[in-house]
Amino acid sequence: MFKVGDLAVYPAHGVGVIEKIETQEISGCRQDFYVMRILDNDMIIMIPTNNVGNVGLRELIGQTEVPKLYSILKKRDVQIDNQTWNRRYREYMEKIKTGSVFEVAEVYRDLLMLKLEKDLSFGERKMLDTARSLLVKEISLAKNVNEEQVEKDLDSLFS
Repeated sequence: MFKVGDLAVYPAHGVGVIEKIETQEISGCRQDFYVMRILDNDMIIMIPTNNVGNVGLRELIGQTEVPKLYSILKKRDVQIDNQTWNRRYREYMEKIKTGSVFEVAEVYRDLLMLKLEKDLSFGERKMLDTARSLLVKEISLAKNVNEEQVEKDLDSLFS
């Protein structure tokens, strides 16, 4: 259960703040909604409070989970699937949509490793940017450090 002012993660959109909880009547049914503003782009999302689990809304990771995230990013003995870029893109998009920051980290790592071998498609480059921004925002809030520092940390893992 979230309350006004809480930070939460909405899958594929990133970190947002619960700005209010309101009741609306839709098709004769009264329903409570979290009204959430995504921090990166000010997009407003309304999430039925009784549907939080289904949409994947979750709390931010804690500082204690950041090392696990970095260990996923550091892992290099992973097999990058040599399938067509669009099949790979779909798989990665599914991972991002889970809302799990650990899945997002895998996508980011895999795309960076792939980038060393060949040029990424436009869609893959865009996905790499999305994964990076999702990671940077959540890690900076979890560690309570600025985003520039997190970006430097990520870059140092792959330099």
